[in-house]
Order: sequence, then C-alpha cells, then structure tokens
Amino acid sequence: MSDLPPSLKIEESGGVARVTLARPDALNALDRPLVQALRRYFSELYYRRDIRVVVLGAEGRAFCAGLDLKEQAQTPINPRVGGALDEQRAVRDIMVAMRRCPQPIISIVQGAASGGGFAIALASDIRLLTPDARLNAAFIKLGISGCDVGVSYFLPRMVGSSVAAEYLLTGRFMDAERARELGLTSMVAPLEELETHAEGLVADMLRATPVALRLTKEALGLAIDAQSLEAVVALEDRNQILCIQDDDFREGVSAFLEKREPRYGPEGEQS
Repeated sequence: MSDLPPSLKIEESGGVARVTLARPDALNALDRPLVQALRRYFSELYYRRDIRVVVLGAEGRAFCAGLDLKEQAQTPINPRVGGALDEQRAVRDIMVAMRRCPQPIISIVQGAASGGGFAIALASDIRLLTPDARLNAAFIKLGISGCDVGVSYFLPRMVGSSVAAEYLLTGRFMDAERARELGLTSMVAPLEELETHAEGLVADMLRATPVALRLTKEALGLAIDAQSLEAVVALEDRNQILCIQDDDFREGVSAFLEKREPRYGPEGEQS
C-alpha cells in the first residue's frame, strides 16, 4: 500500500508483515484515515500468499485508546442512519477482516487497549501483554451499548459468559495479570521480551507449510462455533488431506527428519 497514512506503518519481508499503529500522541486512537487503512490492509491480506504471519504493535505508551473522540467532536458522524451505519461498519470491518484473513496475527499490547483497541486485540490470534497493559470495553461508558465491533462475540468465547458480562456491563479495566489468569493472553512480560518472544513465534510458524498454517487458523476459527465434535473432526480430516497433497508437505517432512530449515516453494519461500 503506497498511500498509507502516516498513522500506520507496514514493513513486509520474509513472509512477515509488521504492522504498527503510529499515532502515539493520540494514544493511537482510531481516526478515520487509520480506520480505512487498517480495514483495507487486512481485507487485502485475504488474497496474499506472500505474507504468512502478521505482527501487530503500536508506538508510544498505549496500544490503542479506541475511537478518536476528538475527531468525532470536530467532525461528527453523519446523523442520518445510513451515514452512521457506514461509519460503524468501517470500524467493525477491521475485526471481520482480521478474522477472515488466513495469516495468524500476533498482537503486542502495551498500556491501554480500550474500545476499538480492545476489539483489535481480541481479533488477533495471539495476544502478548506488557505488565502495564489495561483492556476494557469502554463503549458503555460513552452512552452506547457495551457490545460493539465484535467484542461481545470474542470475549464470552475466550473467558466465559459471566466474566464477559462483568466487563461489558461495567466498562471496567482488566489488567494484564487478570488477563493471564483468564487465558486471554499467553504471556505478560516487558516490551522487549515480548518482541523477542514474538519473533520466536514467527520463526516457528514459518516452519509450517504455507497451506498448513493458513488452514490451521481457519480451523481454529470455525471450531469455536462448530455444532459438534463430528463437525470439527470432519473439518480436520479435510484439512489434513489438503495438506498432504500439497508439494510443500514432502519438503516439510524432509526438513523435520533432517533437522534443517524447510525450503518451501516461491509462495512460501523463507528468506
């Protein structure tokens, strides 16, 4: 994307996209240019096989403070229902695109992740938190429903309905230790340690065949809403058959047995 706003930085190399929210003076709040850029980028990832993993982070002391309320005060949402709905969907489509894109997304969250920032963290596949991370569904404190932009879908599935209700009905902050207790994050550590850990996760993911990595994310997402064990194992069976028919399967097995890094075809080639 050559027309990125300065509020979003993207570096792509070796099959990895490093996406950084870059409005530190505004706590990386989501203004309209940033919303549009995030929505467009994650939507386009669906069609890209050269990018295999995404690492999502932010500059400054906060991950994302949610919607930019100062911008909203200066240029209010179109009062007509259609205009307001368009703006609502523009934000929620970020989370939909994050779940739909086949690349695993690792989010490194420091400081506040509120409202839309909380939703972005929840829409990621892996969340790594600094000790000062604080997450909340701020919506209800702003006079709107606490259920917004996918949070009421993600949170109950991750932490259970009672805990989700506590946070969605009150807008209270969840600190990093509480998030770890609930299984919402896989690691709490200083930022530099999280960045190192994320790179290790990326390296491990790149050792998987490209198709296996994509199908694993897809299956994890579908299994959450599956109606039965039989439905899940049918999906797993289908994915395994697809994987073993892929040319990279033989290379993956050979690399594992020979204890070396895999060398996949052009679409998944490692640097």
